[in-house]
Amino acid sequence: MGYDRLGSNEAGSSRHEPPLNLHDDATSRSTSSPTPRLKKLLLLFSLIFLVASAVSVAVRFGLRTSASDESNAPIRSKPTIAISRTCSKTRYPTLCVDSLLGFPGAVTAGERDLVHISVNVTLHRFGKALYLSSEISNVAMNPHVRSAYLDCIELLDDSVDQLARSLTTPESTQDVLTWLSAALTNQDTCTEGLADVRGYVKYKMEQQLRDLAKLVSNCLAIYAAAGGNRDFYGIPIQNRRRRMLEAPEHAHRFPKWLNRRDRVLLNMPVAAIQADIVVAKDGNGTYKTIAEAIKSVPDYNTRRTIIYVKAGRYEEDYLKVGRKKTNLMFIGDGKGITIISGGKSVADNITTFRTASFAASGSGFIARDMTFENWAGPSKHQAVALRVGADHAVVYRCNIIGYQDTLYVHSQRQFFRECDIYGTVDFIFGNAAVVFQNCSIFARKPMAFQKNTITAQNRKDPNQNTGISIHACRILATSDLEASKGIFSTYLGRPWKLYSRTVFLLSYIGDHVHPRGWLEWNATFALDTLYYGEYMNYGPGSAVGQRVKWPGYRVINSTVEASKFTVAQFIFGSSWLPSTGVAYLAGLSV
Repeated sequence: MGYDRLGSNEAGSSRHEPPLNLHDDATSRSTSSPTPRLKKLLLLFSLIFLVASAVSVAVRFGLRTSASDESNAPIRSKPTIAISRTCSKTRYPTLCVDSLLGFPGAVTAGERDLVHISVNVTLHRFGKALYLSSEISNVAMNPHVRSAYLDCIELLDDSVDQLARSLTTPESTQDVLTWLSAALTNQDTCTEGLADVRGYVKYKMEQQLRDLAKLVSNCLAIYAAAGGNRDFYGIPIQNRRRRMLEAPEHAHRFPKWLNRRDRVLLNMPVAAIQADIVVAKDGNGTYKTIAEAIKSVPDYNTRRTIIYVKAGRYEEDYLKVGRKKTNLMFIGDGKGITIISGGKSVADNITTFRTASFAASGSGFIARDMTFENWAGPSKHQAVALRVGADHAVVYRCNIIGYQDTLYVHSQRQFFRECDIYGTVDFIFGNAAVVFQNCSIFARKPMAFQKNTITAQNRKDPNQNTGISIHACRILATSDLEASKGIFSTYLGRPWKLYSRTVFLLSYIGDHVHPRGWLEWNATFALDTLYYGEYMNYGPGSAVGQRVKWPGYRVINSTVEASKFTVAQFIFGSSWLPSTGVAYLAGLSV
């Protein structure tokens, strides 16, 4: 993550890029015919255009004139009162007005209709960007450029799906804010991957990506205002005595985001589970590889598919549960027994996004009782063990092991329970709405002159409903760091983006954590816009007397404010967690 970031924590340094060379990617246009992938994208865009047009005039908005009438009317030079009021709520009002004035139905729509029309405008623009970006798929590219380009195509495709869902299947304002937040994060990831790219591909991609992030930001602002989003305002009240971190067994409730069968599956012994697919390296299963198992599952599966991965070390090339592979559950034989491993890093001339040993973006993803590992080592810098961008994702009783950038909590809603996470620099990073509960988070001995940073949260927009919540966990040092903790400093986090948001609640913090608690990213960047909080933590590293004095840092003295970051309030959304069967604390404690 942070493609301008060095392993020595020289994060804020910018890189000078030479003048644009349109043939720098190696590099001339291919004259071959369009690939099957390109043909599919062309068809996809056509369908998007038709569906979005229909939605804009019929499904959601209740407009008072037809699209044909609107097409015959001249575009108004001045915005209507409804458009002016709607766009005044955004961060980019001029772009908002311009984009709405040119869209059918907008000039006769009321403010209520414009909430949805703003998403439809953005969907059109993303669909067009995906279509036009696919036109350069046959251009010769070096590995780094190709990886950045493929990231952008994948992320644009995901964003089109998320924007379409926001129009057609929203269950709540929080659902829409989640999907819009993810679409903005996707755009941010794409542009970061292109940051170190030069030449024709970057030039063409930047043409298509222009204003996309601002359009999604405007949608977020409009939706947040319409939904009465009050964000995270705390009401200070008297501190209460710390209660027990763990609920008694009878008090554990099941989160609600999956069905009753899933609740049973997550607590059932492996031997008692009837898996749909068995993966075994020795051939004593349905498939020998995890990739074959994933490929065999139908797209957009509505029923839970269980993939049991038997004991062994599985190292396969870029294992990914794509967006279309929904409701997959991976079950292993236990931490350190079933191991999904890889060694890719940015040193291989690829993006951080593509280094993951295992990646999941299909909604309803669950992993249980296994290890995800990236063995590239600290000298290779960014090297992801597990990347999750799936909505309603659960990772339960897993090891996640690496050094820099171990766990990429990329986007959407996620829950981690009873996991052990190991790393050095920014080893839990991303922009999901994610809660870690009853996890052990281990800082490792880094390279010389490095500082450990546990989190690097990259919330870019104040209306994104994202952040990292670490609740009832243990912040520990591995034995090698424990022996040299006087040499290497460890911090709870640093702000990757302007509105970075991270909290530690009711957690044990070891004495390897520096008394200041938090580390600057680059001088004064984001110190007055971030939200970093600590609430009733304990242990030798939890004392807050010497903590940073940044405007955005606070010692939380309010149960109301702290509760905003619990499972019940931060990631519940459409009540999806209980049916997974993972025992959890809904609130701060019982």
